[in-house]
Amino acid sequence: MIVYPNVHFEKVEQITIDFLQKNKIKALILDVDNTLIDYNRKMTESIIDWAKEIKKQGIKLYILSNTNHKEKVEEVAKKLGIPYQNLAKKPFKKGFLTVQKELAEKSENIAVVGDQIFTDIIGGNRCQMFTILVEPIDEKDFWYTAWKRPLENKIKEKYKQKTKEKKDVF
Repeated sequence: MIVYPNVHFEKVEQITIDFLQKNKIKALILDVDNTLIDYNRKMTESIIDWAKEIKKQGIKLYILSNTNHKEKVEEVAKKLGIPYQNLAKKPFKKGFLTVQKELAEKSENIAVVGDQIFTDIIGGNRCQMFTILVEPIDEKDFWYTAWKRPLENKIKEKYKQKTKEKKDVF
C-alpha cells in the first residue's frame, strides 16, 4: 500500500549500516523538519555522529525538503557535509527523481527517510524507493503538518497491526 513504509523506526539514528547493507541501500534521501532537526532548528550530536558514520561506510546522503527556508536546509546540509534541495514539492516525483539522478543510483538502492507519510513515504513509494518512516523528533509541528498528524497516526496504527500480524504468522 502506497501509504505504508517498508520499515518504521523511532529515530534516524536507529538506521544501522548492517540494516542498509542487508537491504542493498547505497543512498539515503533525508527529510529535515522533525526528522533531522526539531521545531526550533536544533540538531543533536547523535544525528551528526550517525551521519558521519553512515558516510564513512560509503552510504551517500542527500537532503530533500519541502521547506521554502533555504537557509535552514543549507545550515543542516553544511553541518552534515551533504548536498540538499529545498522546495521539493513532495510527494511529487520530480524532486526524488532529480536527487536519484544526482546520486547515480537505482531506485531500489535508495531509501527515503522522513517523519511524514503524506510527503516522504508516499513520494518515495511512488518512485519505487525503499521507505523508512521515523517518529517526529518534536511534538510541536508547523500548522501545515499538524493537521495531518491524526490521520497519519491512524495509518501508523494500521501499519503496526499489519506488521505484527505478519510476525505472528512466521
